Amino acid sequence: MLDPISSTGNGHLQHACKLSVSHTILLVQPTKRPEGRTYADYESVNECMEGVCKMYEEHLKRMNPNSPSITYDISQLFDFIDDLADLSCLVLLKSVSCQMLLQLAVFHQMAHSTSYRADTQTYQPYNKDWIKEKIYVLLRRQAQQASK
Repeated sequence: MLDPISSTGNGHLQHACKLSVSHTILLVQPTKRPEGRTYADYESVNECMEGVCKMYEEHLKRMNPNSPSITYDISQLFDFIDDLADLSCLVLLKSVSCQMLLQLAVFHQMAHSTSYRADTQTYQPYNKDWIKEKIYVLLRRQAQQASK
């Protein structure tokens, strides 16, 4: 059986398929001052949520430079998030599933079509509450894995 990605010459399908999974952009505004705005991008929602935790840990290290270790609980992390002027995520949506992309690639190979494009990218915005929910799920999963 032919590999639909390599046999069609549509290597961009593999790239689009990977991106459509969950590429995430984190938008941060620590204070009311607009010049403090920044962003970071991640390959997945989970990586982004880990990035938010790391951002808080870096904040704690700056606030406690002489402390040899930093510990915190989730309520402190959530208070930090709530205290930010703005924090939001843009998550790349799947307009079509990866399986659908591969099926279309095979179909277009058989039809000898050259007009197929899989590059429409749409991002869905999410707010602080969504971010906190995702962080809760991530940390709960990590705690469960650590206890095994």
